[in-house]
Amino acid sequence: MNRLLEIVKGLLRADAGDGAMLFWAKEILGSLLILALFWLLSQLVVMMLNKWGKRLTSFTATDLDDRILERGIPYASRLFIILGVYLAIRSLPLHERLVNIASGLLYVIMIVIVFKLIYHALDDLMKWYAAGQQETSGAAMSRQILPVAEKIVSLFLMATALIIVLKHFNYDIFSLVTALGIGSLAIGLAAKDTLANMISGFTLVLDRPFRIGDRIQLSGGQIGDVADIGLRSTKIKTLDNQLLIIPNSDLCNTILVNQAFPDNRVKGRINVGVAYGSDVERVKELLVATALEVEEVSKSPLPEAYFNSFGDSSLNMALFFWVDDYARLFAVTDRINTLIIRRFKENAIEIPFPTRTVIMEKGTN
Repeated sequence: MNRLLEIVKGLLRADAGDGAMLFWAKEILGSLLILALFWLLSQLVVMMLNKWGKRLTSFTATDLDDRILERGIPYASRLFIILGVYLAIRSLPLHERLVNIASGLLYVIMIVIVFKLIYHALDDLMKWYAAGQQETSGAAMSRQILPVAEKIVSLFLMATALIIVLKHFNYDIFSLVTALGIGSLAIGLAAKDTLANMISGFTLVLDRPFRIGDRIQLSGGQIGDVADIGLRSTKIKTLDNQLLIIPNSDLCNTILVNQAFPDNRVKGRINVGVAYGSDVERVKELLVATALEVEEVSKSPLPEAYFNSFGDSSLNMALFFWVDDYARLFAVTDRINTLIIRRFKENAIEIPFPTRTVIMEKGTN
């Protein structure tokens, strides 16, 4: 009888062991099916993006969407595979602490993949924008602004990812956000002038009131070529070869004239006086013909001469002409002035100088 009971107990233990093995086999099989399903989904997504995504991007003129798609395809595949591993581990009847550790690690990996995808997309966008700016603003500006913009975007994405991860693990992020806010306020108050110049620098880059190489005239009368646009200041090379350094915030809040916009053409003016009794129409024709003798004077539009006013000692005339390159205005003006003196002398046209007639009356005794 005892022997029979021992045999029955042994069979029951064997059945229980077989049941446990069968249970684990089912759970493992289910996890493998989840992994296989998400692997197939990742391959399907990659195939669709390669086929249909590239067809859609081919309709656009820019290659920005092509580069973003090319970078995004591997990340999409990895994201689906990691998500499958995450769900597969969550479905296994393991110890709760072990499941939480493994799933938490996989969650962090998924967040890293998502934010790396976002960062690379924004990086391609900034490089595409900077490449377009190089054609008009020069490469120096892009080399200075682009690294700073990339660092700002990187720090912002890292902070956002950290907050999401801490929130997932039920950490109190309110104190962290409060500390960051107080720290940012303290830094902002301590370096408000520097921050104002940096923000103004970004404003100058985006708004583009002038570009590197443009000749500008400030409200104070200074004229020079823009040599560099930095984060804190803008450097202007004046006509007498001196470097003028101006804080960006001052440039954003002042009135200036960009002589290189919308193109490099510039209008010159020469004022000249002729003696009373001169033939005004003949003088105007002679001024226009003299300007046309200089090759650098534009023929479209043609130079124009006007009789401006009656002066104390002269008839005041004005000659207007266009030069294709503003940097040549002074040299062209010099050549025209020299020719005007020569042509006036050849045509017996007098350029008077101020005279005064003093009449002295004899006093009576």
